[in-house]
Amino acid sequence: MATEIKRKLAVVTGGSSGIGFELVRQCLEHDFDVIACAEEPEIETVPSRLGMAGNVFVVRADLATYEGVEQLYTSIQSYHRPVDALLLNAGVGVGGEFARTDLADELRMIALNCAHTVHLAKRVLPDMLARKQGRILMTGSVVSTAPNPYQAIYGATKAFVMSFGEALRHEIKDTGVTVTVLQPGATDTNFFARADLMDTKVGQDKKDDPALVAKQGFEAMMAGKDSILAGSLPSKIGGLMNEILPETVKAAQAGKTTRPGSAKH
Repeated sequence: MATEIKRKLAVVTGGSSGIGFELVRQCLEHDFDVIACAEEPEIETVPSRLGMAGNVFVVRADLATYEGVEQLYTSIQSYHRPVDALLLNAGVGVGGEFARTDLADELRMIALNCAHTVHLAKRVLPDMLARKQGRILMTGSVVSTAPNPYQAIYGATKAFVMSFGEALRHEIKDTGVTVTVLQPGATDTNFFARADLMDTKVGQDKKDDPALVAKQGFEAMMAGKDSILAGSLPSKIGGLMNEILPETVKAAQAGKTTRPGSAKH
């Protein structure tokens, strides 16, 4: 037990697969114990898949709901240990033309991508500030600085995360607590299948390794950076171009890769 308590504690949302799963791995490899949360049943197998059952505590909760976030926070409190790193990674996408996509799906996406990020940060941050130490990582996207046709609401949720993270970082500067926004490009996860984007060019194109994205994001968080364009060189260049191109140009370029059926052209 003494050895366990000496380890720091991280909380990772969306930790059952993809970037979130790899963020759990990064935390474990850098001497953190981890509370990993997701709604999917696969969250229960995270400790065995990582081979570190004694250092991973899992919580299955629906973070798209107020009650689910409160359930996770109650679980965090039950360990009576300070949270040293909060990795707000849970998120989903919805692809397709806005006029035809399902409203319930999009409202749920907003709740998960945006509301859970605000809600859990609101609960955990005050204790970090009181201790004058802590790291927060928010998973945004390379599309957070560009319009994203056929993923219009998803792109807007990631712009929200980017704006929120940068603003919060400024508010708490010089407190010992830092906020970093992770901006991955297209990454090889189940995101595209779940978002109904497999018939798009972006859904079929080569994607970045989630392990690389997570490694770069974790390192940026620990270094206290404001944000990190993570993944391959093409993804990083795409993110940099988003900083300088006009909105109309960025929208047109993105639309070519996200338009339904674009994989066939």
